[in-house]
Amino acid sequence: MKKCFGTGMLCLVGLLVSTVTSAQTKPAFQDSDVFNLEWAANPAISPDGKTVVFNRGYMDVMTDSRQSRLWMVSSDGSDLSKLTERDTGEGAAVWSPDGKRLAYTSKGLHGSEIYVYWVETGKTARLTELERSPSGLSWSPDGKAIAFSMLVPEKPPVMVSMPAKPKGAKWADAPRITTRLKYEQDGRGYMETGFYHLFVIPAEGGTPRQITSGNFHHKGTPQWTPDGKNLIFSANRHADFEHDFRNSEIYQVNLDSGDIKALTQRKGPDHTPAISPDGKQIAWLGFDDKIQAYQVTRLYVMDIDGSNKHEIDTELDRSMGQLTWQPSGLYFTYDSEGDTRLAKVSLSGKITDLATNMGGTAVSRPYGGGSFSVNAKGQIAFTHTTAYRPSDVAVITKKGNDPALITGLNEDLLAYRTLGKVETVWYKSTADGRKVQGWVVFPPNYEAGKSYPLLVENHGGPISNYGARFSPEIQLYASAGYVVFYPNPRGSTSYGEEFANLLYRNYPGEDYQDVMDGVDEMIRLGYTTEDKLYVTGGSAGGIMTAWMIGKNNRFEAAAVVKPVMNWISKTLTADNYYGYANYRYEGQPWENVQEYWKFSPLSLVGNIHTPTLVMVGDADMRTPLSESKQLYNALKIRKVDTALVEMPGAFHFIAKRPSQLIAKVKHVLAWFERYPSGSASTETQ
Repeated sequence: MKKCFGTGMLCLVGLLVSTVTSAQTKPAFQDSDVFNLEWAANPAISPDGKTVVFNRGYMDVMTDSRQSRLWMVSSDGSDLSKLTERDTGEGAAVWSPDGKRLAYTSKGLHGSEIYVYWVETGKTARLTELERSPSGLSWSPDGKAIAFSMLVPEKPPVMVSMPAKPKGAKWADAPRITTRLKYEQDGRGYMETGFYHLFVIPAEGGTPRQITSGNFHHKGTPQWTPDGKNLIFSANRHADFEHDFRNSEIYQVNLDSGDIKALTQRKGPDHTPAISPDGKQIAWLGFDDKIQAYQVTRLYVMDIDGSNKHEIDTELDRSMGQLTWQPSGLYFTYDSEGDTRLAKVSLSGKITDLATNMGGTAVSRPYGGGSFSVNAKGQIAFTHTTAYRPSDVAVITKKGNDPALITGLNEDLLAYRTLGKVETVWYKSTADGRKVQGWVVFPPNYEAGKSYPLLVENHGGPISNYGARFSPEIQLYASAGYVVFYPNPRGSTSYGEEFANLLYRNYPGEDYQDVMDGVDEMIRLGYTTEDKLYVTGGSAGGIMTAWMIGKNNRFEAAAVVKPVMNWISKTLTADNYYGYANYRYEGQPWENVQEYWKFSPLSLVGNIHTPTLVMVGDADMRTPLSESKQLYNALKIRKVDTALVEMPGAFHFIAKRPSQLIAKVKHVLAWFERYPSGSASTETQ
């Protein structure tokens, strides 16, 4: 296996591009290949830097699901093996301070439980028998205890007392009564009543002890103070926490007394605490809430008692994430121009980039993501991706060295496929001259000078970003003979606060023009022609697709996936219904009907003549089924060619099940094939 980045990273990418462009005899990536994809996630490097444990994800063809098991590999890339003999879901591996044990979660008798693995003997033991699933495992500094978070259920509200049911009678289930602001969540469904609390359990097993109290949620991974007497965590314990849901703070809880002390007190989110190795300071992430669509997450430091708070001026106009503090520095991640990067920062604000191309864990569309871990020696393991491979494990084991790739989970598949070549393109928006970045994916065996049909793929969010990251969906579109163009128009992250916040009270806005200017750039470059244009996108990408075909008739066909069509109905029916007012549009829908309607794609539906496929998961709670039906029903009334595709049981992540990822792509392609070149009008509205 090739183990080089830096110039080595160019070497690795160059090798893959060479394979893509020269291997004419290899078949293109095909839909059945989706079931053979694998990816690495959540790498945890050992204290001595010799071993990395990670989640090895894969698509299970028999259960039609995404599965994950814990594997381990030496930091030189040798000795790749499964961690345990158990063949069930595993994750969240955390090394003990001495490196002799691993705590992790896995399916037990009654749900997820905490297990411990002894490195020297290879033995595994279940520590718990919990009522609910644990998360956020964290070892105490002396290795004698493990802290975690878990839901403590409460009885749901009851409003009436029913008469006694006769013996053997079969009555309907009792009514479900809701009094909470947040009571359902996409991908999860109706949420059980109760509150999350922090617990501590002896590392050799025993009785979990609840540490936090009160009717507030205490989630995340708690951080131990070096003396083992307190936990530092982020939560929202304000009296109006339901409605003031963004206003979290950093807290300290004493393990003996349970006393909780707020260490921050400002309006805005404070989260991701990281304690300095000497235990004297706490770093954390957050921002002063200015109530706008996007705000850059910044770095702060305070003394362990909450005094001497100050921002570390990094001069970085990018949001920081995944903060951790080791003797060698503060480590974090950030996105820049569609690339997720790993860096460290000094207390004076000096940033040193350590690695690029983090991510590759989405395994659907080319979104960011990924994770890393770093030990006290400054040795790092992280997930690395390219446009041609999902995530693998990479390490930096010596100071100043380039990262080294230590797994190649998909070489047995993708080395034997001709993938579409991916290139970056920059162009100017005609709206205001801003530079906009996008990516072009060419069909396998692309012939320069030949015109191909263009498929525009709009990303979701819209406060998100695409990048040069492996995407089976994009590669399948390219394999079908399309030049695929996916842009990061204004509103996308990784270009600074101003760029992302241009959609504040203006969405959709000039981001539409950014996308259309990209289409014109594809024509100017000779990749396609005006009579070969197709467009799709999901979520915010579905909104943009619907908006585009409401603004012009240039596209032969469109596929609108899980859109918002009506901001008034969406805002009051989605699982996050409470989070839009003022941050997206001014006021609540009933206070500002005209503005909510003005930015609703349904307001343009009378202009649509483009044949339009509408697709949604029938269990989607983020952009509910009713939104897609509004578009489909309106087009049927107007006698515009349309079809409604409902994915059974699918939440908003419509491609979570591998067969539905394939079905999504195949339905989009089948729809486009019904409308060959030259069928669209070039008239614009």
